[in-house]
Amino acid sequence: MQMSAITEPTARQVACAQEQRRGLMAACLAHALHDGYTDGLYAFLPIWQSQFGLSYAGLAIVRALYFGTMGGLQVPADHLLSGISPRNTLVLSTLIAAGGLAVMAIPMGFAELCCGLVLAGIGSSIQHPRASQLITECYGNTARRPLSIYNFSGDLGKATLPALIALLLPVFAWRPVAGILALLGLALSLVLIRLTPRHIAPAMVTSPHRQSRGGSTGFAWLLAIGAFDTATRMGYLLFLPFLIHGCGGSSATVGIALALLFAGGALGKATCGWLGDHLGIVGSVAATETTTSLLIIATLFTPLSGTLMLLPLLGIVLNGTSSVLYGTVPELAPDGNTGRAFAVFYTGVIGTGGLAPIAYGALADHVGRTTGQLATAATALLIVPMGCDWDRP
Repeated sequence: MQMSAITEPTARQVACAQEQRRGLMAACLAHALHDGYTDGLYAFLPIWQSQFGLSYAGLAIVRALYFGTMGGLQVPADHLLSGISPRNTLVLSTLIAAGGLAVMAIPMGFAELCCGLVLAGIGSSIQHPRASQLITECYGNTARRPLSIYNFSGDLGKATLPALIALLLPVFAWRPVAGILALLGLALSLVLIRLTPRHIAPAMVTSPHRQSRGGSTGFAWLLAIGAFDTATRMGYLLFLPFLIHGCGGSSATVGIALALLFAGGALGKATCGWLGDHLGIVGSVAATETTTSLLIIATLFTPLSGTLMLLPLLGIVLNGTSSVLYGTVPELAPDGNTGRAFAVFYTGVIGTGGLAPIAYGALADHVGRTTGQLATAATALLIVPMGCDWDRP
């Protein structure tokens, strides 16, 4: 009897730990693919500009079809699918995103490109809040570290898929490359069906909602800083392919540049987490954003080889701030509702990421690309006084 009492809870703990790992792995794989889709689009921008005769602002609007849909539907998607299991929502999100890439691969003109971007954005809007909620349900009050791993996994996708796209573009036209990405999404959907736990064990569910430490004011400041940080990052990414081409780089070099930037961003998740532990949230935000601004300006005045050397360093600080902010969402979630907090946070930062490049693009169309890129550096500097005024509890 005594041995049975000892063995039974141990078996339950092992089963729970296995489900936790499976849930985390499923969320990370989905995040890597969806973020790879998202930032892989940058490798297509010069081709679309040439094929469809788009201005910088027009190119940003086309890109915003994906980002705007993905950002604007975060809260509705989280609400509508809250009664569906995380397993089914992850599979559904990946199938829809892959379907969007498949539509883009059909040679029917500019309209189907736009429709495909919207459909892919719908799929990615489902993934973010539901995958974050899956991890929170699996790990309960110990979800902070798994959430940082989930956040890091997105950068792995950002580092690999754009490089893969850049390697394929010199061999295939862009539509077949989009078709290959769609097949990759279909394959992952099949993996997620087997990998994701069907049900979360009761012992793994998050404990009752705790009172948020920051309240609505703290979360509002967090969201505002996240929005400006995303505007800086997405604005710079809009101009990066053209900066590389202007330095004499090819389409393959653009892919390498994106991979270097995102590889640095992946490293930045760990580096800035350490920085946050030593300098605090406000100090780390001030340090990363100031360095971001200086490095953005530096890439304007260096040759191609120098720019490629700076991009990993820029990636560390350009993406590192988001890791600090993202890991703070559960702590500052209003009323302790982490699922809704993640959905609102993603809506704000992704929506800003979709709209800000339109403004930067319009500025570049009127006064030049260099001025547009300097505007992204100025945006990073604006975050520093915002962080200093943020009275985090």
